[in-house]
Amino acid sequence: MNLLRKILFPFAVLYGFITSVRNFLFDKGVLKSTSFDLPVIAVGNLSVGGTGKTPQIEYLIRLLSDKYKVATLSRGYKRKSEGFVLADQTSNAEILGDEPFQFHQKFPNVMVAVDANRTNGIQELLSQSQKPEIILLDDAYQHRKVKAGFYILLTSYDDLYADDFMLPTGNLRESRSGAERANIVVVTKCPKVLSDEKQTEIRLKLKLSCSQQIFFTFIDYDEVIFGTSEKIAVSDIKSESKVLLAGIAKPKPFFEYLKNENDECLTFPDHHHFSGADIETILAKANGRKIITTEKDYVRLKDSKLVSQLYYLPIKSSFLNHQQNFDATILEYVRLNLGS
Repeated sequence: MNLLRKILFPFAVLYGFITSVRNFLFDKGVLKSTSFDLPVIAVGNLSVGGTGKTPQIEYLIRLLSDKYKVATLSRGYKRKSEGFVLADQTSNAEILGDEPFQFHQKFPNVMVAVDANRTNGIQELLSQSQKPEIILLDDAYQHRKVKAGFYILLTSYDDLYADDFMLPTGNLRESRSGAERANIVVVTKCPKVLSDEKQTEIRLKLKLSCSQQIFFTFIDYDEVIFGTSEKIAVSDIKSESKVLLAGIAKPKPFFEYLKNENDECLTFPDHHHFSGADIETILAKANGRKIITTEKDYVRLKDSKLVSQLYYLPIKSSFLNHQQNFDATILEYVRLNLGS
C-alpha cells in the first residue's frame, strides 16, 4: 500500500491543487458561503477519520446543553435515509447513522438532525417550532457552503496533519493550509502525560498563528462496561476470556485498554454495516463469551442476536490542561453571538 500511495503521488498533487482552488474561491467570495444568525460551531479535521470527532461533539453538548437549546447536525454517514431527518422516538442507526443515533440516545434533550446539505439542514432546524439556539456541525470542516462562526480542528497526536500529505498519497482531505480557518486546534488521543516542552514542539510544528489556541486531550475510557440489563467494572472483566469487537477507524487503544492474552479481537471497517453473516461469525467466535464493543458499534448491534452477550465501553474526551480556558472561549463565543 505504501508503494501504491507513492506511485499515486501525481494524483495527490492534482487533488491538492483542486481543493486549494476551491478554498481560494470560497475565501474570495466567488463561491457562496451562507452565514446564520446564531452560534454555529463546526468540528472537523483535515484528514480522513479517526481523530475523535464524536467525543469532542459530546463534550460540547455537555458544556452547552444545560443552559442553551442545542442541536447537532451531521451528514449521517452510511445511513439508509435521504435528505433532512430530525431524530425522534422512531429513529435508529440505519435512519440517522451511528454517531447521530448515539447522540440521540445519550442526550434526549438535544435536537439531533442529519442532512448531507448542511445549509438546508440548518434552515430546516431553524424552521422547527422549538428552534435551537446553538448548532454543532459534526465533521463539517470542509463543508464551506456553510460559514460557521467558530471552527474547531482536530488532529491526532500520533498522526498530526503537519506530518501528512494529500490523498491518495496521504490522508489529508485538503492542504495543511486549511488549518488557518480554525479558531481552536485540538490535538487528540495524546498520552495522559505530555510535557510542556512536547506541547510547545507540537504547536511550532503545526505553525499556528498567535490568534489560534491549541489544546491537548486524551481519550478517557470509562471504568465500567454496560449491557442491556447490567454493568460490570472493567477491573472485573479484564481477566475474563472475552471477544473485543470494533468497527472504528483506529481500534488499537480500545483493544489495549481491555484485552488479556486469552481474548479474541475482531476488527471491522469504520462505520461497518454488520450483515447476518457477520453476526453469525461473531457469535461463533464468542462461543458463549461476553462481547465488548465500542459505544459507536453498540448502537448498530444492540438489536441483533448478539444482545444477550453484548456490552459497550463508553469514552470521553478529557483535557490534559487548560480545560477552563477552552470552556471559557466557547462560552464567550456563544454569549457574544446570542447577544445574551
